[in-house]
Amino acid sequence: MKIYVASGWRNQHYPSVVAALRDAGHVVLDWRNPAPGNHGFAWSEIDPNWQKWTIRQFRESLNHPLAVRGFHSDFSFMQEADVCVLLHPCGHSAHLEAGWFCGQGKPCLFLALEPIEPELMYGLGAGILDSVADVVRVLS
Repeated sequence: MKIYVASGWRNQHYPSVVAALRDAGHVVLDWRNPAPGNHGFAWSEIDPNWQKWTIRQFRESLNHPLAVRGFHSDFSFMQEADVCVLLHPCGHSAHLEAGWFCGQGKPCLFLALEPIEPELMYGLGAGILDSVADVVRVLS
């Protein structure tokens, strides 16, 4: 099964979750390491001061060639994947990705390895789990 793990750069669990899913025999489409020598897209590649952008700067940056390439890389992984695992903690992009999976009728599992705030729309997903072992079991 091809799995897209939606999460954020600051999520410390991401590498171990990817490794565990791969050890279970799944293909994990890793947006952090999409190809050898490629360590994914980061806004800091465009501007080290990206966190201080205005809305206009942010909007315009979406058309920057690096951002366009990063978007297409991540989105192609999403299109190729059979299932999404939304790994908490995560941010806005990961939730947009999970919403896309749900809208496409592709299963989305919510994995919370830390306490999370309840969200009503998580009812769209295929389950809320609290261990990687449970994710592996559900996907078997």
